[in-house]
This record gives sequence, C-alpha cells and structure tokens, in this order.
Amino acid sequence: MRQLYKFLFLVVLLAGSHGVFAQRLPQVTLKAIDGRSVQTDTLSNGGRPFIIDFFATWCKPCNRELDAIAEVYEEWQEETGVKLIAVSIDQAQNINKVKPLVDGHGWDYEVLLDPNGDLKRALGVQMIPYVLIVDGEGKIAYKHNGYTDGAEEELLRQVRALLKQRND
Repeated sequence: MRQLYKFLFLVVLLAGSHGVFAQRLPQVTLKAIDGRSVQTDTLSNGGRPFIIDFFATWCKPCNRELDAIAEVYEEWQEETGVKLIAVSIDQAQNINKVKPLVDGHGWDYEVLLDPNGDLKRALGVQMIPYVLIVDGEGKIAYKHNGYTDGAEEELLRQVRALLKQRND
C-alpha cells in the first residue's frame, strides 16, 4: 500500500509540474460595461498573459489597487503587453455605479460585470480584491487576494516570469 501512495504522489507531482491539472477559466457569460456579452472561457490576450482583478465599487482596497495599477499600466503594457480585465461583483442594484467609478478614476481597463456572482462562484473567490494571472495558453498561473500598498509589483514580477518561461 505504501508503494501505491508513493507512486500516486509521484504521478500527481509530475503531472502538476507539467500543467496537467492547471485550472482554466470557467465558461460563464458576463456583460461588458459597454453591454456586449463576453464568454469568460474565451478571454485572451493574443498569447500573452492577462490579469483579472475582481473588485466592487464599495471596496476601498480594490479601488486603491486598481488606482495603483493605473499609474503604471501603460508602462506594463509597453514592456510586457499584459492587459487587465476588471470584473465588478457589484449586485444588480449597484451596477449603475460601476461606469461612473471607472470613468471617475480614469481606469483604462476592460470592465466586465458579474452581478450574480457567477464567475466569482465558479472560481471560488471568497474575498476581494482577488487577482488572477492567466498565462498565454488560458491557464490560471497565479492567484492572490487582498491588497497592500506595493503589492501590484508582484503582479508585474509574475507576468515577467510567465513571459520568460514562454521564451525559454
């Protein structure tokens, strides 16, 4: 029996290191802030990594994080080609506050609306802000929740690492 456990551990370890168990984005239909329907399992960035950031209009740490990223977003895009997709989890009665917030902060992100929490639930998001980095092949490569000042630098490090991995 012990040999079987060792064998299974080895299989899981090797499979996991080769991305066999890597989670992909679930298939959920959301609305973009401009009214278009978007299938989340088809989100992409032309083979480059992209960031998904869950937020709400009432979440102060979320707004601080998205503001901090906005300050360096153009530089990040020039260096890495990364894009950020912000997903609002505001409920239907507050959905009309999302566009004014985004415009007021000058966020140049694609914004999706998840008023029923379908994507949030499918990914097991418990707390916001919650950030995912999806690699160029559509697999979730990094997850993080909460925000402290400067934490956005870790996102850039993760994106750089994914790009380096792809180019090696």
